[in-house]
Amino acid sequence: MKKDIDFHPVTGVKLAIAKEMVNRNEEWSVYIINLNLIELHTVMITSKGYGNINGEEKKTSVLRHMIQELGAESVAKVEPIDPAVFVMNNEFWVSYYILDQIFDKKFIFTEGSMDPSNVRMIPELGLEGVLHR
Repeated sequence: MKKDIDFHPVTGVKLAIAKEMVNRNEEWSVYIINLNLIELHTVMITSKGYGNINGEEKKTSVLRHMIQELGAESVAKVEPIDPAVFVMNNEFWVSYYILDQIFDKKFIFTEGSMDPSNVRMIPELGLEGVLHR
């Protein structure tokens, strides 16, 4: 059972939503950044959006991703993201193993967090976006 699993605090793993220019079009994507000096194994990420738009509750589909191995001090693109969902809360649940220990963390980009005033250069990506620690 989940209550019997000893989860250690997540350190050195971040998520970012960043933009890049592809064929003169701005494309946004979600990235996972591993700043640890050891690789992550069996990285599982679920994503969903939810919130209130024009007085109506809205939800996106739940997407699931698996990265077998994310090397030490490396980055992986998780999924593209449509800027239309930036008005919602965007939740990413990340679980992974380091050696035989499981780690688990929920990252939430709240509505409004993707406001242009929050966009900064993300050195690990070399792209502009919003970094969640």
